[in-house]
Amino acid sequence: MTEEKHPTLAGDEAGEAAQIAAEKDAGRGLRPGQRSKNFWPSTKRLVREMGPEGKYMVGAILLGVISVILSVVGPRILGRATDLIFSGLIAKRLPAGTSREDVIAGLRAQGQDTFADMLSGMDFTPGQGIDFPALHQVLLLALGLYVGAALLMWLQGLLLNRIIFRMVYRLRRKVEEKLHRLPLSYFDRTKRGEILSRVTNDIDNIQNTLINTITGLVNSFLMAIGVIVMMLMLSWQLSIIALLVIPVVLVITAVVGSRSQKLFAQQWDATGVVNAEVEEAFSGHTLVTAFGRRAEVGRRFAQKNDEMYRASFGAQFVSSLIMPLMMFVGNLSYVAIAIVGGLRIVSGQMTLGDVQAFIQYSRQFTQPLSEIASMATMLQSGVASAERVFELLDAEEQEEEQEVAGAVQRIRGGRVEFDHVRFSYSPDRELIRDLSLVADPGHTVAIVGPTGAGKTTLVNLVMRFYEIDGGRITIDGVDIRDLTRQQLRARTGMVLQDTWLFEGTIMENIRYGRLDATDEEVRAAAVATHVDDFVRHLPEGYETVLDDEGGSISAGEKQLLTIARAFLAQPNLLILDEATSSVDTRTEVLVQAAMNRLREGRTSFVIAHRLSTIRDADLILVMEAGDIVEQGTHEELLAADGAYAALYRSQFEGAAADIDAEEAAEAEAAADAAVAGGGGGGMMPGM
Repeated sequence: MTEEKHPTLAGDEAGEAAQIAAEKDAGRGLRPGQRSKNFWPSTKRLVREMGPEGKYMVGAILLGVISVILSVVGPRILGRATDLIFSGLIAKRLPAGTSREDVIAGLRAQGQDTFADMLSGMDFTPGQGIDFPALHQVLLLALGLYVGAALLMWLQGLLLNRIIFRMVYRLRRKVEEKLHRLPLSYFDRTKRGEILSRVTNDIDNIQNTLINTITGLVNSFLMAIGVIVMMLMLSWQLSIIALLVIPVVLVITAVVGSRSQKLFAQQWDATGVVNAEVEEAFSGHTLVTAFGRRAEVGRRFAQKNDEMYRASFGAQFVSSLIMPLMMFVGNLSYVAIAIVGGLRIVSGQMTLGDVQAFIQYSRQFTQPLSEIASMATMLQSGVASAERVFELLDAEEQEEEQEVAGAVQRIRGGRVEFDHVRFSYSPDRELIRDLSLVADPGHTVAIVGPTGAGKTTLVNLVMRFYEIDGGRITIDGVDIRDLTRQQLRARTGMVLQDTWLFEGTIMENIRYGRLDATDEEVRAAAVATHVDDFVRHLPEGYETVLDDEGGSISAGEKQLLTIARAFLAQPNLLILDEATSSVDTRTEVLVQAAMNRLREGRTSFVIAHRLSTIRDADLILVMEAGDIVEQGTHEELLAADGAYAALYRSQFEGAAADIDAEEAAEAEAAADAAVAGGGGGGMMPGM
């Protein structure tokens, strides 16, 4: 369980990223140095996933546009209210009965040009105070605008959430369907924890990221455009000062965003590594405990957890820099606008209300820019997860099925023939070179041989878990590639060494072999395979609920359940892979009897290490390095005194010889002890 480490310096985030990426690639079987997709292509693909919700997206954008229009008009209306208050207070102090022009001319004559300039930009009636009816109308209008904007934004949020949840729903469905189209080789080279991390954590992260960013991004973008329009309408000079923020924002976003993208990708890769470590450790918890490796597993987990902590902390630290930087830039812009705006009020070029509205717009302008920049870094995390999900969706699938019409109807008895079959897991090492054999209907073909000889590979080829490189495999003369995988596997039953039971009742676990079976048919299969013998003694009987490991029943009883499941399926072809290797001798008798019932009238392939279980096989194949080196019945192979006979002697005669040798050694040791004891006694008188 040891792994080679890439040397990294403390705090060297690039080195840690390289290490975690290497571990990820090793877990997925990717080539060293292979890089992930870029941010923008992945973002565009993520947006395309929302395509079926296009009409709702258009509706959400329209609602957002109207909401933004109402929102950006609000400060201008409030500026009008400020002008009414300010001009009313000033006008009340001026002499009544005079005109606005006379007051301004009088001030200039008195040398108060600055005050006169300011009044020239205002609309007032000397001697009249605040126009409260007009002020009330303006305030009610502003209130109505803000209430309408809030309501429309709420409706927009509902639509956008629907779009996101529907998109994630389709994405989960795509991933689920993709997993069923992936070849067995993908799961052989990819850790289960890594797959689970993509299916659960990464998709959840995509959903949470989109929920927290899409609405904000759409509204912030629309708000920024609306605010720019209103600022230009008020003052193009002040607008230039406010717009100087944009290039600074772009630079900050580019620098921080590129850095955070790498760190968020590192974070989610580290999450996959930790999940794989946890899944591996706890699925083998019994073995870990039995060998006293809990401390080692704890150290490995602590190391992976520390790497995940460093990656997560680095990603959050870098992304958190953007808001303080944006606030700093926004405050500088605010100070400049306040100074220049004050000078324009004094000069009469703008009213106090207009400057107040412009300052509000400038704050509203920097706020959506800050939100866009902040959510852009948050989006990096979601896109990093999307890349991992897209890598799964883009993984090479099984060869496309080519069903031949009427082929499945030609399968009757189940005669299986291997015709010069070639196969290799990797191009540089051919496992099966030129294999030919025939299994007649109703016969049992046993396959024996040392580990790695290709026994399980043989039945995997029959099931099309792997595709052959050359030759062909036929059932009743029909090439299995002319059938869909579903048609082929529906006519094949498998009982494996590793039993698999799901959480549910015993009745449901047996019925998994044929979902349309009646309760009577399930019980008949249980009786035929000796399952009924122990189920009748359970308090809940067939309604006893099993967990996913079948922990409430013994290993032998679990194996009998899998045999009953295969019996219920009534397959043409039966594959038994080490089905009795993990049970005791007494249970083996029951399992063997159940398998004999199951094999009746079916073509059966039996993989076994216990040669005692396949003595009655119609044909025994002895495999070595992918080749069949011997074939025949049990008696014929023993008489040939070849590889099978050697295997047989190693299991039976070898065990007896070891016992005889041990007994002889013990007898010799006892004799030596007796001689030594007698000799010692004879010497004592002479002492």
